[in-house]
Amino acid sequence: MFLQKTTSGKKQKYVSWLVREGFRTDKGPRSRTVCNVTGLPEPALEVLRLALQGKHLVPLEELALEGAFDYGGLAVLREAWQRFGLERLFEQVPSLRQRSLLQALVFARLLFPCSKLALAEQARGTLLASACGLDPRKETFDEDDLYAAMDALNGRWVTLEKCLYAKAFKAPLRVVLYDLTSVYFEGKGPVGLARFGHSRDHRSDRRQVVLAVATNSEGVPVHVEVLKGNRGDATTFKGLLATLQRRFGIEEAVFTFDSGVNSKVNLAAIEAEKLQYVTRLSKAQLSSLLKKLPEDGQPELFDSTQVIEVVHGGVRYVIAGGEMRRHRDRERREARLAQGEAALERLAAVPRKRVDAQKLASQAGRLLQRLLAHKYFEYYVDESGTLRWSRKEAVLAEEARLDGWYLLQTNLAPEEGSKDDVLSHYRQLMEVESAFRELKDYLEVRPVYHRRVDRVRNHIRICFIAYWISARLSNEWKAKGQTRRVVDLLRALQTIRIGSLRLDGKPLARLLTEVPPELNQTLGRLDLLSLFSKPPAWTNL
Repeated sequence: MFLQKTTSGKKQKYVSWLVREGFRTDKGPRSRTVCNVTGLPEPALEVLRLALQGKHLVPLEELALEGAFDYGGLAVLREAWQRFGLERLFEQVPSLRQRSLLQALVFARLLFPCSKLALAEQARGTLLASACGLDPRKETFDEDDLYAAMDALNGRWVTLEKCLYAKAFKAPLRVVLYDLTSVYFEGKGPVGLARFGHSRDHRSDRRQVVLAVATNSEGVPVHVEVLKGNRGDATTFKGLLATLQRRFGIEEAVFTFDSGVNSKVNLAAIEAEKLQYVTRLSKAQLSSLLKKLPEDGQPELFDSTQVIEVVHGGVRYVIAGGEMRRHRDRERREARLAQGEAALERLAAVPRKRVDAQKLASQAGRLLQRLLAHKYFEYYVDESGTLRWSRKEAVLAEEARLDGWYLLQTNLAPEEGSKDDVLSHYRQLMEVESAFRELKDYLEVRPVYHRRVDRVRNHIRICFIAYWISARLSNEWKAKGQTRRVVDLLRALQTIRIGSLRLDGKPLARLLTEVPPELNQTLGRLDLLSLFSKPPAWTNL
C-alpha cells in the first residue's frame, strides 16, 4: 500500500490524500482506493506515509545518542596499517595485547602525541582501543603496561626494520638521503647516551641524543640510529654505511648528505665501496674554489637560477643558487652583525676598575664566536682600556657576492648524472630535512623524559614507525593532488565520530556523524569515502 495525493477541480483545486493498494489482473497491475485520509493533519499524513514505506517509527523522546567517539583519523590509519601489510610487524612480540599496545602508541604519535602517562586521558573519547584490536570496555592504557610493551622491542628492532624496508621498497634503493638531527632531554637523561653537544633545537642547555636517519629520495625512512649527544657529524657516516650494506643489502646507490657529514674519511669510505655521492660544501670552500680557478674560467654569479658545472683538480663540482636562499643568507648575516655589535657594545659598557686587555679581548672573541659573528669583526683593546671594533668590509663584500649560492661535490660521472641530476639529488635532501624538522614538531619526539637507554631508543623507534606511515601516506596523497600535511588531515578527520543510538535505553543502531563538505571532497579525491559510508564492524561499542 502507498499514500497518493490527488487534485481535482478546474477553477478551484481540491487536494485529496488516499491510501491505495496495488494488485494484479489478467490485464496487468492495477490499484484501488482503500480509504480517504484527507482529513488527517499533515504530521499524521507524514507518519502514515513512512509507515506504509516500511519505516520503523519511534517516539522522539525515547531516542538518545550515546558514546560519540572520534573515528575518522583512526579509520584511515587502520586501513593504511592493513594495506601496508603491518598487521604482522610485531609478530615476534609474544603477547597479543602488547602488540596491540605498540600499534596504539604508533597511532597516538600521529593523532595526539603525548607521554605514556597521558595516553589514557588522550585516548578517552576515541576509538583507539578498538582500532588496535583491544577491548574498549577493559583497556586502561596503563603506563606500566605501555612501558612493558615498549620493552618488548628490545632485541627485535633489526627484524622490524628489515620488515619495514621490505614492505616499502620492492627494488634496491638507488638514492639514499642521509640526515642528522638532535633530540634533547628534560633532566639528565640516561647515563652514557645523553650528552651536551651541538643542538639543532637551539637548546645547548640540555643534554641530547643525535639521530642519524637514512631515507629514500621520496622521504620514506630506511634506518634510524640513536647516537650519543656529543657525537660529531662526520663520525656518524661510516657506521651507517656498514649497517645499510649489511642489514639491507644496499650495494649500489647515490648517497646524498650535507656539509656536516662531509669529510675526507667518509668520501674515501664511499669510493672504496664503489658508491657514488652528492654532498654540499661550505661557503668558505666555495670561495676558495673560485679563487683557485683561472681568470678565464671564473663563473659569472649574477643569475641565481643557473646551474654551473666546474671540474677542478679532477673533482666534479656543481654551483647552484636561488632567490630564497639569497634573501635568507643576507638576512642571516645582517642579524648576526646586529647581534654582534649589540653584544660588543654591552661588553664595552661594563664598568671596570682595572682593565685586563687580554682578558677583555678574549671575552669579546668568545662572545662573537657564540653568535657566529666572529669572522665579521676586527677588535682590540686600546691603550686607554677601551674595547674597539670595526667590520671586516672585505669579508662582508665577498660573502655578499656569494649570497644564494652553494657548492656541491660529486663523484658521479657526467654520463651517470647531469649537473641538473646532481642538483636534484641535493634538493631532495633539503626537502627531506624540512619534512623531518616538521615531523619532530608534530610527532613531539622532543623533549624526551625517559631515563633508560633502551626506552629512549624504543621511544625513537615508535616515532620512526609513525614517520614511516606518514611518509608513505604523504607520497600516495601527493600523487592524487593532496598537499595538506598528513597529520593535519588525520587530526581534522578525528572530528568525524561514531555514536550509539539507543531507544528507551536499548541499543538500536550505530551512526556516523556527517562528514563536513570540505573533508568529503578531500576523502573523495583520496578514494577514502568508503571508510565513511557506514560504521565498520570493528567499531562495535
